[in-house]
Amino acid sequence: MAFALRKHDSEFDSQPIADINVTPLVDVMLVLLIVFMVAAPLMTSGIPVDLPKVQAKQLNDQKPPIVVSVDAGGGFFVDKREVPADGLLAALSEGSDNSKDRRIHVRADKTVPYGRVVEAMGAINSAGYSKVALVSEAPTGGAKSAPAP
Repeated sequence: MAFALRKHDSEFDSQPIADINVTPLVDVMLVLLIVFMVAAPLMTSGIPVDLPKVQAKQLNDQKPPIVVSVDAGGGFFVDKREVPADGLLAALSEGSDNSKDRRIHVRADKTVPYGRVVEAMGAINSAGYSKVALVSEAPTGGAKSAPAP
């Protein structure tokens, strides 16, 4: 606890200043911070377990996605094979072995009307495929667009 001394002998009514010295508080907080920083990684390691060694192959059930493409003329392709619009679902079920959990990537030319792409995605979704994604290209870093006036 700190207090102020009198400047002159005539100042008998001044009270001592009762401020808290924060230096020890900061020291204790820094020590606690360091302790928690050291102890935190040790708590996440869990229980040490000696795992058995086996000669099995690693599980790899990830199949590549089926790619549905819409070219500039509006034609549909399933994995580089052209299919008619009414045969799209048959080609998908053939390519996915009737597994509705396969990923399907939809690629479309940028000149194709939006409605044609939505038509393909709607047909795919209505057939029960839930993992449908649109594929696009990242813009090149060198080209900058001019601001609109």
